Amino acid sequence: MEDTFQSYSLANDEELRGRVRLLGNLLGDVVRTQAGENVYRIVERLRKGYIQLRDEENRDKRQRLLQLISQLSEAELTHTIRAFTLYFQLVNIAEEVYHHRQRRLIAAEGSELWTGSFDHLAKLYKSRDVSLDELANIISRTSYIPVFTAHPTEAKRRVIMGLLEKLYLSTRNLDRPTEYLEQQEQVEKTLSRLIQTLWKTEEMRAERPEVRMEIANGLYYFEHTLFHAVPEMLHRMRKAFVRQYGDEVNELFMNSSPLIRFGSWIGGDRDGNPFVTPDVTRKAMALQQRTVLCEYMQHIDELIGELTHSRIFCLPSDAFEVSLERDEKICAGELLEETKRFPVEPYRRKLYLMNFRLRATLHQVNGRLNGTCDIGTASAVPYTNEKLFLDDLMIMRQSLIEHGDVAASNAGLRKLIMLVKSFGFYLAHLDIRQESAIHSAAVSEILTLAKVTDSYETASETERLEILGKALESGITINPKQLSEASRGVIEVFEVIAELRDTVSPQSIGQYVISMTHEASHIMEVVLLGSLYGLAGNDENGLFCHLEVSPLFETIDDLERSTKILDLLFKDRVYAELLKSGGHRQEVMLGYSDSAKDGGILSSSWNLYQVQQNIVELADSHGVQCRLFHGRGGTIGRGGGPTREAITSQPAGTLRGEIKFTEQGEVLYYKYSHTDTAVFELSMGVTGLLQANLHLVRDVPETNPEWPQVMRSLAQTGEQAFRHLTENTDGFLDYFYEATPVSEIALLNIGSRPARRTQGDRSKGSIRAIPWVFGWAQSRHTLPAWYGLGKALQAQAAKPDGIQQLQTMYREWPFFRAMLSNIQMAMFKADMQIARMYKEELCQESGTSDTIFEMICEEFELTLKMILAVTQQQQLIGDNPVLRLGLSRRNPYLDPLNAIQANLIGRYRQETDSENAWLQPLLRSINAIAAGMRNTG
Repeated sequence: MEDTFQSYSLANDEELRGRVRLLGNLLGDVVRTQAGENVYRIVERLRKGYIQLRDEENRDKRQRLLQLISQLSEAELTHTIRAFTLYFQLVNIAEEVYHHRQRRLIAAEGSELWTGSFDHLAKLYKSRDVSLDELANIISRTSYIPVFTAHPTEAKRRVIMGLLEKLYLSTRNLDRPTEYLEQQEQVEKTLSRLIQTLWKTEEMRAERPEVRMEIANGLYYFEHTLFHAVPEMLHRMRKAFVRQYGDEVNELFMNSSPLIRFGSWIGGDRDGNPFVTPDVTRKAMALQQRTVLCEYMQHIDELIGELTHSRIFCLPSDAFEVSLERDEKICAGELLEETKRFPVEPYRRKLYLMNFRLRATLHQVNGRLNGTCDIGTASAVPYTNEKLFLDDLMIMRQSLIEHGDVAASNAGLRKLIMLVKSFGFYLAHLDIRQESAIHSAAVSEILTLAKVTDSYETASETERLEILGKALESGITINPKQLSEASRGVIEVFEVIAELRDTVSPQSIGQYVISMTHEASHIMEVVLLGSLYGLAGNDENGLFCHLEVSPLFETIDDLERSTKILDLLFKDRVYAELLKSGGHRQEVMLGYSDSAKDGGILSSSWNLYQVQQNIVELADSHGVQCRLFHGRGGTIGRGGGPTREAITSQPAGTLRGEIKFTEQGEVLYYKYSHTDTAVFELSMGVTGLLQANLHLVRDVPETNPEWPQVMRSLAQTGEQAFRHLTENTDGFLDYFYEATPVSEIALLNIGSRPARRTQGDRSKGSIRAIPWVFGWAQSRHTLPAWYGLGKALQAQAAKPDGIQQLQTMYREWPFFRAMLSNIQMAMFKADMQIARMYKEELCQESGTSDTIFEMICEEFELTLKMILAVTQQQQLIGDNPVLRLGLSRRNPYLDPLNAIQANLIGRYRQETDSENAWLQPLLRSINAIAAGMRNTG
């Protein structure tokens, strides 16, 4: 059905083009009236000129356009860049509205829906003879967990997101049935007004965002879309399965554990970010709690107007009556309003008391935010956790069912129950992250202070595990005031974790993630630090651990050593006891970004694939239930790509029902900024997981044993080529810093965390993965996403039947197909002619830069040739015409922006004045190109 959806879209693409023209014309009018006729002529000359160059190369015309750009003033450049930025934002909105409308039309026809819809999935289950019991087994074990992060790749201010949301909704109004004569004209006037407001709104942040601003930006998606999208998605899934399995599915979904939950790193990720303090973590959770409590209170208010049943006409259940009586006793001493409101309307009465208790809970939260509430203050009125609140809702639902009001129980009340199951009282599980070396230094100091050992730093790994195990069994006590300031900062985090588990919910804290995990002792160190605040230790029942610690394996070397590290950990007697107390569960996080930067896309992809298989197999052998946490970025070079394809291409049998993955930067905006889009994106991800979870009840087809051998060879060749360029080619890093805007990206106020681990260090190891990918993308190299693939495919194709084997792998192996599909998308966004322009205008050593560029260009052409041969296509992403059209629509408008940016970088770097006039338009160009390419880092 995916092909049907694509052909449907293509057949009506003229409608989309017409919508883009309308929005473009409205933007043109705004540019003309607000920036002047001269700016409008400049924009039009560049727009038309570069479109013509796309159709037919003309070196003289290209030079004339570059000459025009070089003569533009700072003000003219600023207006021109902003015009193209707004154009991309309008195109993105037009496409989003259009595709949503196409899906609605397909659904309205009553025919089979597209691959990735719940309708398609339910029919797949039925065709595989999955029984209702088997379905229940799958659903009970399924958990889809997106984790929001504040990685600095989103350039939009919150006010801009609000205006774009209004534009999106107004654009949707163009498709509404005509209700009055001037409707179309009125909608266009609204669009024009919003575009003009957007034109006059500053899109650049004046200052680097503080962590609290990043927290607010993360909460935006919950407040504006996810509270609507999650229950809507779950409703559609339930209805699709009811159509195939009958009404019994209703209770199956109602009584199951939450199918979807969210995590967050915003306010908890302190790796490399000195601004994430313990107090910030407290505030992050309080803000999350306030957000979700306010949402529940709003739903309770709506239910008070919905569940108006009278005792005269219905008899609530005994359990309900008991719960109502309990609440009246709890609230009697503090309820200052009418004590007998809604006397003959039991559900309204119960809801009124529940809302009073929620308000009391919110009052405590606000007190913690304002510093006016003692966290130890006891009161019976507030809900102490989400379970008590959920129990009240479930009792109410069952009571309605018992007196025949099933329909009422399945309306607003069901929606609220679904929300509480997914969001609890904490909104999203807050993960904590810190680097292993920070823990090791603190543990060494603590062990010395506790007189356990003064030689921890020089101890072997075996000795360290023994020291840590004995310390956990016997327990240690220290005076935190005697520690250094750095070590006190480390252990204060664990104090906050313990506090939040008590005051918010045991579920409020998710994982403690250890970045740069190199040894098994790095995990045990975190457990020992947690034991200082009762999060782990030894009691009358034996060893226990309330912390869920996740090692993060990031580099190629660490990925390869991960199973050895985990095997040593699982064999450790003390750690095995700790795991047992936590239900034999272990989460392992895999880093896509640093591994790709380290060894290239092929080596990273294959190592991650193998490591997943090896880790799950190892965990099985130790009786450990393992969940993999995928640290994906937005771009292909950082593990990005369509979520559904990423899930269904995972190694068979490794998911074990659950998947957890990071959602970073601009990905959050493109997936979750509008409710319609959020419903679609969540549906595609959840159906992908449920399809993969068929292995829980059905045998998994085995992968052809020859294919992993081929992939291993491809990865080795690709890594050699990548490392030769990035590590063994003289002048390569100078080329990177000169031919891309990576240094200038660091000046863009889009994230609270520094761009480099060590300031002033130009090494490949110092630059973080995000600016690494961001810089290459801006200059249209997109090198991290494809370099090395060409040589690897060529070497394999030269073997007997090599090309035929690669073609078969592409057709039949989801992993290989998804990898090549993602790389094709990244290559389509690349442009070697544009990249050459950056090199020619910005590189100082022409001889060296020429050599490096030719290496890049040759590999690009080879990769293009080999991909087309393997996929048996005439052009890149030829099997996805909708995506190809969308990207093609943007390229002619990206070209002038790249020319402007390259010119601005040159001007900026040559300017010696401290008040550099070219910086602001240069930063605007970075935002503009990111909007056009729909990705940054």
